[in-house]
Amino acid sequence: MGAVAGQSRYNSGMIFSSPGAILFQLGPITVRWYGAMFALAFMVTTFFASKMAGKRGLDENAMVNCALLSFIGGILGARLYYVALQWSHFHDHLLEVFATWNGGLSIHGGMIGVILFGGIYCFRVKLPYLQMLDILCACIPMGQAIGRWGNFFNSELFGRPVPANFPLRLFIPAENRPPQYIGDSYFHPTFLYESLWNLGIFLLLYYVAADRLQKYPGMTLFVYLLLYSIGRLLIEPLRTDSIMAGTIQVPMIASSVCVVIALGGIAFLLVRNRKAKDAN
Repeated sequence: MGAVAGQSRYNSGMIFSSPGAILFQLGPITVRWYGAMFALAFMVTTFFASKMAGKRGLDENAMVNCALLSFIGGILGARLYYVALQWSHFHDHLLEVFATWNGGLSIHGGMIGVILFGGIYCFRVKLPYLQMLDILCACIPMGQAIGRWGNFFNSELFGRPVPANFPLRLFIPAENRPPQYIGDSYFHPTFLYESLWNLGIFLLLYYVAADRLQKYPGMTLFVYLLLYSIGRLLIEPLRTDSIMAGTIQVPMIASSVCVVIALGGIAFLLVRNRKAKDAN
């Protein structure tokens, strides 16, 4: 999938190189890898979410509906958040607001959209919102792990340059490189770092922690938020394409806020559960 192993000891390791953004064309219809990866991410996330919902005695069809609306809300939130932060560019290029196939979706905005749209659906059909959200948050990291490969095909979401003997390196075409790195060919594959981090979160939550945390509705949400945000804080400093607020990377600010919210939420649920036990 665009990855090749080096042969000489001076060029050893694994090189990732995108085959291009377009999956195939059928007449006037162009199907891009970015969209295909997001569609696959949604299907896989929904599969695992409906499976977990069934095990917990919840309506699997309702879980699918919740996942679909949450996905739509996540895409809208992710795009609106990104556009708002990049308004200095988009106010002169309004049609580009709709060009999501070129990238430009913010995970933090997506989280807001998922919570809002998922909540609206659950309240309207009288479903246990926190339980549904916990299930989604145990499965969403798998979708994120898949979705990051859309960034690979778009030759985006890469880090600073790396030497030719770096174990993992991503080749970026000249037209996609920042001006200050135009002479560099290989970069940190930060899309891969995030994909693997998210895969680890999924395996931990889905197969180990989610059932144990079930007695604390909302806990899986906060644990997911904490783990994901820690990953962003570790990986984001490597990136060259972060949205900036002066000299500070906006995702670093958002991730730091999410860590505080997650820790506060975890502490609140633990204290509330202890008080409930003491009262009994």
